[in-house]
Amino acid sequence: MPAGEELARLRAWTAVPAPRFVGGNRVELLEGGDALFPAMCAAIAAAEHEVWLATYIFHDDAAAQRVADALRVAAARGVAVHVVVDGFGTIAALGRVRALFAGSAVRLEVFRPLDRWYAWLQPGQLRRLHQKLCACDESVGFVGGINIIDDRNDLNHGSTDAPRLDFAVQVRGPLAQSVQTAARAMWARAHLSRAWREEVRVLARSATPVNEAMTLLRQLRGAAVLPEEGDTSPMRAAFVVRDNLRQRRAIERSYVEAIRRARRRVDLAVPYFYPGRVFRRALRQAARRGVRVRLLLQGKVDYRIAALAARALYAELQGHGVRIFEYTPAFLHAKVALVDDDWATVGSSNIDPLSLLLNLEANVVVRDADFARTLAERFEAAFAVSQEVVGAPRTSGWRGWLQRAAVAWIANVYLRVAGITGRY
Repeated sequence: MPAGEELARLRAWTAVPAPRFVGGNRVELLEGGDALFPAMCAAIAAAEHEVWLATYIFHDDAAAQRVADALRVAAARGVAVHVVVDGFGTIAALGRVRALFAGSAVRLEVFRPLDRWYAWLQPGQLRRLHQKLCACDESVGFVGGINIIDDRNDLNHGSTDAPRLDFAVQVRGPLAQSVQTAARAMWARAHLSRAWREEVRVLARSATPVNEAMTLLRQLRGAAVLPEEGDTSPMRAAFVVRDNLRQRRAIERSYVEAIRRARRRVDLAVPYFYPGRVFRRALRQAARRGVRVRLLLQGKVDYRIAALAARALYAELQGHGVRIFEYTPAFLHAKVALVDDDWATVGSSNIDPLSLLLNLEANVVVRDADFARTLAERFEAAFAVSQEVVGAPRTSGWRGWLQRAAVAWIANVYLRVAGITGRY
C-alpha cells in the first residue's frame, strides 16, 4: 500500500470514540478469566471479518495460549486479526508472545516498547496502555480488568490456589462498535509510533504539510466530554475511555457525578485506591447525607506501596462514615462500582493517580436495573468473605502525618516525572 494511503487509513483508525449512552445493548457480567476467555474465544471463532484485541498483559501460560490459538486460527481463515500489547505490562513474556504469533497472519504491535535501554528514560513511557479490550466484527465486544493471563498465575507471587477476583463485560449491540473503534485506535497508535519516520516523510512531501499534521493530531485527540443521556431503550450503556488529550478526566468524572447523585448506596471495588481531593470529597459527602458507602480493597497485598497509600486514607474516610472492607481470599483485581439500583461500571481503571491521570483506560457504564442487581449479588458475595476494617488507627500524630506526607510526596514526584502538574 502506498505510504499516503497508509497514512490516510491510520488517520481514520486513530480516532477514539466519543462517550455517550446508547440503548439496545446486551451487557453480560463475566467473573474472571474462567468466564471471559471461553466467551472471547467463541466470539473470535465466529468472527468473519475483523478481530481487534488490546491488553496490558498478554502472557504465554495455558489460558493465554488458548486465546492465542483462537486468534491464529481466525487469521488463518482470512479474518483480519490485530493485537496490541503494552510494552511494560507484557515485558516479561514479550519474546514468547511474539513466538506464539510467529508465522501467522496475526498483526502484533507493542505499545511503547522498552526494548532499548534509553527508552526507559523517556517520560512518556510512564503512560501505559492499561485497557483490556477485544472486539469482533463490530458486533460483540469485551471490556474489563482481566488481562490475558490465568487468574491463578501472579507474575510477582507465582501460582495461587484461588483465582483473582476480577470482572469483565461482554457487550452486544451498538456499543460494540465503540469498543472496536477504541481497540483499533490503540493498535494504530502503536503502529504509527513504530512507523513514525515514514509518516513524517509523507507529511513533508504533502502540498499542505502543516494542515496534514494538524488533521492527524486532531484525530489522535479523540472526543471531548460525556454528553447527556439520550436513548432511553434498554440496555443503556456508555463506553468511557481515559486518554492523555481530550478525555483525560472522563472516567473519574463519570464516577464523581454518579457518587454525587447517589441516594442509597455506593459500592466500589478496586485494588489500587488513592483518589484525589475531588473524589474523596464526593465519597465523604455521600456518606454524610446517609448513603451507605462501602469500599472493597485488597487485603492480600501484591504491592506494599499501593496498600500503604490506600491505608493512609482509611481514618479520614471512616471518620465520615465510609465503611472499608479488605478482600482476603485471593488477590483483588476487580475495578467495578455500583451506585443505587441502576448505575454500574466495569473496566480497567483503578482509583489512583496512574489510572486517573496517566494510563490509557476503558470502562463500560451501564444504566440498567437487572445488570445492577447481578453486580450487587457479586458484591455481597465478596463482602461476605472479606474483613471489615473497624477503627483504623488515627493518623493525626506525627507518625500519621509522616506516612501521609511520604505517600503524597511519592505520588507527586511520579506525576511530575510523567509531566503532570497541578494538585491531585
